[in-house]
Amino acid sequence: MGISYLGEVRLAHKLRCGVDGCRSARWEMMRRHWLLVGACGWVLLLLMVASRFINFNLRVPDDYGGKVGPRTWTELSFKTLKPQKAIQQPNNLSAVGPLPTIPSDWRSVEERRLDVLASVCRNSSLRNLTHTPVNKFVLDRIFVCDKHKILFCQTPKVGNTQWKKVLIVLNGKYSKVEDIPEDVVHDHEKNGLPRLSSMKEAEIKERLDTYFKFFIVRDPFERIISAFKDKFVKNPRFEPWYKHDIAPAIIRKYRRFHRDPDGDDDDSSRHEAPGLRFEDFVRYLGDVSGQRRLNRQFGPHVIHWVTYVELCAPCDISYSVVGHHETLDRDAPYILRAAGIEHLVSYPTIPPGITLYNRTKVERYFSGIGKRDARRLYERFQGDFDLFGYPRPDFLLD
Repeated sequence: MGISYLGEVRLAHKLRCGVDGCRSARWEMMRRHWLLVGACGWVLLLLMVASRFINFNLRVPDDYGGKVGPRTWTELSFKTLKPQKAIQQPNNLSAVGPLPTIPSDWRSVEERRLDVLASVCRNSSLRNLTHTPVNKFVLDRIFVCDKHKILFCQTPKVGNTQWKKVLIVLNGKYSKVEDIPEDVVHDHEKNGLPRLSSMKEAEIKERLDTYFKFFIVRDPFERIISAFKDKFVKNPRFEPWYKHDIAPAIIRKYRRFHRDPDGDDDDSSRHEAPGLRFEDFVRYLGDVSGQRRLNRQFGPHVIHWVTYVELCAPCDISYSVVGHHETLDRDAPYILRAAGIEHLVSYPTIPPGITLYNRTKVERYFSGIGKRDARRLYERFQGDFDLFGYPRPDFLLD
């Protein structure tokens, strides 16, 4: 009887332990499950935060409108570069932060650009395409920084807003480029940037002979596309005269009325502004004599698509540096260093890939342009292609 009772007690004890053990195992499994769910939740939250941060940093600043699409890039004539080497930084960098790196041989890249420029300038058969008088129109394009003996020639649609900010800081109007209000940059009554045309002849000559002089270029056809988008499609600064005055005048002269202007063509594929089509704009630009007559009517607004030759007279003014928009991430710090101002101001951050040549975009915009009109446009801007080493766009012309 005693043995039987003891056996029952031990059996009951084992059964309780088994039940408790099962409960403990199930609880442990549930605990691990919820820990895993919580960990996954934290990972997703971190990914969402990181994604928002990355998107924020890839937003394009004011002077680089549009999205960063698929890009193909050509380094022009300069394809072989040595590895980048950090610049030795001066001690007084509290205002500008760490300096960007420049390839150690970038000076040779700039020298080759100037050699190409000088060689084309000497070609007498291209003289009509490469030379222009240093007149008031040219002098109006050149901004002056007397404090640091710098001249900057404005070539719109290549990041000029940012260079203006650099000069405004150097002239002492503001201490940092980030502090400059956008409405001040292009207001030449407020931004403190004198133009060379405002000075006397002797003062102009002295500055042209002795100051550091530079300007920026980009592929001429990409620049034309950028001008069309900025002034006739987006018009971000609300300059209504482009759509209300200039566009109608171009349409009246260059629209081919045998094509239905209100037809079934896909607007997105034809890249049309309301009223003005890109093909109208191309015909206008390719008609040398007709364009000049209209330009006199349009006034200074045409600087956004006038040739580099007419804007800056590169064969008639001896420039120290010619930067390229496609390699601006390296040209900008090089220019600052060559001008001796890299410790005073920095060029604003350039979004990754935003300056690279985009052949896909060029092909898309020119998809509705006939070969005849494309060739006329090239002939109009051939001087800009040749002077700065941009290859002939055979894929559009032949």
